[in-house]
Amino acid sequence: MLHATFHVTVENQIALGDDFPVESKLNQLMQEGLDRHEALHAIGLVLAEHIYGMLYEDSELDDPNIANIEAIKHLTAKSWRESYSE
Repeated sequence: MLHATFHVTVENQIALGDDFPVESKLNQLMQEGLDRHEALHAIGLVLAEHIYGMLYEDSELDDPNIANIEAIKHLTAKSWRESYSE
């Protein structure tokens, strides 16, 4: 159920278009060799880490999306493969 929730959340972020950098990141990850499903998982992992940080780490951000957006901007197929294989 949680897996499906992250898929839907990332798909909704893609639907936001230029208002959120997820669609362009999805395309970049696919150009770097990930298939669409892998790219969704890579972006979903960033989201999961972000949510974990908000829940369990002392975070006093004015806009919690800023950290998520920054992490998405730095995501690459290589960085995802390296983190996923650990």
